[in-house]
Amino acid sequence: MGIYLNIDKKAGNFHLNFLHSCEKAVIGILGASGCGKSMTLKSIAGIETPDRGRIQLEDRILFDSKNRINLKPQERSVGYLFQNYALFPTMTVEQNIMAGLKGDKQEKRRIAGEMMERFGLEKLAGQLPGELSGGQQQRTALARILVTQPQTLLLDEPFSALDGGMKERLRLEMGELLHSYEGVTFLVTHDRDEAYQLCDHLLLMDQGKLIEAGPKEALFEAPKTVTGARLTSCKNISRIRKTGLYSVCALDWGNLEFKTEKPMTDEITHIGIRAHDFYPLNEWEYSMEKRRGVNSVFPVKNPSVTELPFEWCITVREGILWKCPKNIRQHQADNSIPYGLGVKPSAVMLLRE
Repeated sequence: MGIYLNIDKKAGNFHLNFLHSCEKAVIGILGASGCGKSMTLKSIAGIETPDRGRIQLEDRILFDSKNRINLKPQERSVGYLFQNYALFPTMTVEQNIMAGLKGDKQEKRRIAGEMMERFGLEKLAGQLPGELSGGQQQRTALARILVTQPQTLLLDEPFSALDGGMKERLRLEMGELLHSYEGVTFLVTHDRDEAYQLCDHLLLMDQGKLIEAGPKEALFEAPKTVTGARLTSCKNISRIRKTGLYSVCALDWGNLEFKTEKPMTDEITHIGIRAHDFYPLNEWEYSMEKRRGVNSVFPVKNPSVTELPFEWCITVREGILWKCPKNIRQHQADNSIPYGLGVKPSAVMLLRE
């Protein structure tokens, strides 16, 4: 089952211009607040109406401005999970799940019962949403959506209202659910870990535009843009000056020179290096690496150290951040600060503006 999206919509000074098509998968839409993620979902659901474009789900046209087609939300076979879950506050769990069903009361109760058993809600059937935990509310909302067998799922920041422990547990549950689902799922998030854990493919958005798209592994390994690198949590990004076909000078890092695996092209304006991709060097290793000239190396000067439970965050010259693992019982970083750091050419990401 596939979906085709061509959405063009203006709202004040904001302009959403989104074009993409995909087959059955869990698609993550990753971007900063206000970039147009939620507006994209609302356009698919029929809550927002694009100014121009076309939205097609398999062989069904949901919206086509040229042919004046605009199906009502209830006609689109789309399941939308809002950030606040949007449960009916005066209805019980069972009644919320039954709300979207058609048929006689006995049949609706039977179907709702099967869905409550699937989501572990049987003992909560008579409770109101206000009596439920955040995780129970989310499971109720998902059960209410899936009971209607929608062709596509739209999940808008589904874990934003949950605390850390519950969030991680429900992510695991959600992952199993989504990968057994037969349709296309769109998951809106600004959380890098959430996107990587749950999604097959990622769409990276910035200021109403789709800037990069592809399998999650490829986008995290080698984003093509500065914004794409930032959205996938690259902390080290510098403007560059080309010094050779396979070398650059990092202007924001004291003019350090870095070797690259791929040849430089005119469109490349920055480099990015992930904080875990540096490796430590003692003084002898540093001199040997520098003599070999295969990788890029530089001395560690005036480091600033921040302790986290399982890693050190060490900021070295010109703001370069290096992260290295630590033992939970280790609280002094003296032995973790090396003479120098190295990075392989394959770890230097070439980025365009």
